[in-house]
Amino acid sequence: MGEMPGPSSPPSPPRAGGPDESPTIAKRDSAVLRARRPVDLVPRLAIDVVRDGGGEPASFAHQGEVCRIGTHSSNHLVLRDPAVSRFHCKLTREGSGWRVQDNGSLNGTTLDGVRIHDAELGPEGVLVLGDSRLSVRAVEGTDEVSLPDTRSFGAIVGASVAMRKLFAVLEKVAASDINVLLGGESGTGKELVAAEIVQRGPRADQPFVIVDCGAISPNLVESELFGHVRGAFTGADRDRVGAFEAANGGTVFLDEVGELPLALQPKLLRALEAREIRRLGETRARKVNVRIIAATNRDLEREVNRGRFREDLYFRLAVMNVRVPALRERIDDLPLLVRAFLSTLGVDGTDLFTPQVLAELAEHDWPGNVRELRNYVERTVVLREPQPTSRRGMGNALPGVDTRVPFKTAKDAAVDAFERAYVSTLLDDAAGNVSRAARNAGMDRMYLHRLIQKHELKKE
Repeated sequence: MGEMPGPSSPPSPPRAGGPDESPTIAKRDSAVLRARRPVDLVPRLAIDVVRDGGGEPASFAHQGEVCRIGTHSSNHLVLRDPAVSRFHCKLTREGSGWRVQDNGSLNGTTLDGVRIHDAELGPEGVLVLGDSRLSVRAVEGTDEVSLPDTRSFGAIVGASVAMRKLFAVLEKVAASDINVLLGGESGTGKELVAAEIVQRGPRADQPFVIVDCGAISPNLVESELFGHVRGAFTGADRDRVGAFEAANGGTVFLDEVGELPLALQPKLLRALEAREIRRLGETRARKVNVRIIAATNRDLEREVNRGRFREDLYFRLAVMNVRVPALRERIDDLPLLVRAFLSTLGVDGTDLFTPQVLAELAEHDWPGNVRELRNYVERTVVLREPQPTSRRGMGNALPGVDTRVPFKTAKDAAVDAFERAYVSTLLDDAAGNVSRAARNAGMDRMYLHRLIQKHELKKE
């Protein structure tokens, strides 16, 4: 600790602003700096509950990017109508407009007389949920929110309004120790966001353990999370420490948490509530202290409505909900991301990514998001010419028919070529997410894993 200055201590040096600087001037300069920071208007909605199937008509004003509607008390607008689901629907700000998305509700959502799953809301519209009727209109925002004047958040790159809003949230989340649920499409960079939260948080010097819930066989997930003792099941020839024990004092990142088997979810809930785990085959409880950051490309509110995800576990994980925007929502960041990828590869690339090429890339919808863009940049650098962004069939032609080859040999070769082409395209369409690819193809996830290994295909 420093010593307190005594009577003979020299006077403090003058401030950089000189003797004329005053608190008033300091406040003025601070205000000028704040004025230079980018700002955004907080979006607003005005909702008139014309008819509530279980309550009274009312008016509701909402401020924020997302407005959730349902009967559960955690919604922004809570209805009493028994025909309305717990998390019935949500309105999400997108660009200058709003989208209405039904969360797999029991009785559906109607917008202006048309039943919808996902639709754009005009300047105003009428929503019917169960026996309730709501009149909704967008209101010009007046409240301003300051955005960080930065083009990155650690390894996360972006200068768009959507990303600066995300950075503002991440600054606050990283400084806390609460559980966080990261939402967003595959390929948006949720694992990178989780890593940046940890590096700026109070547990930065502690273990950071990643568990990919979608890539583990369902009968091994419990062992992966909580560990097991020798003899707990066939093949358990030694004790094993699970992710929670390995991360004690630090953070567990549950990637694709929406893929967790329903039967395991109560055990995860208990681990979060009691802060203790039991290894498989063991009766003794072990105390653990971990922070949970979870990520999913599924809508967990929709999964709760459908009974595929426990409501109480959802709220344990989603103490803070953070959505990572899709690339199409931040397309202005595309040149910045391309430069960042080129820098990582150690090449200049300006001759490959001309303004015309970048303009063409901006027209693509990028279903694989930032991961797809990174792969595109890498392919372009390797082949030394810009690549088409549209999918052109399966990309791998089947071998031609050669009658000099025995039938069985030719058939096996054709099947192998088909499997490779099909699985490769399937993974591309699912942005490398194996669980999503298996669902899209209607096949068992473990069988898809075997095909990937058989043909040595790279998973993202």
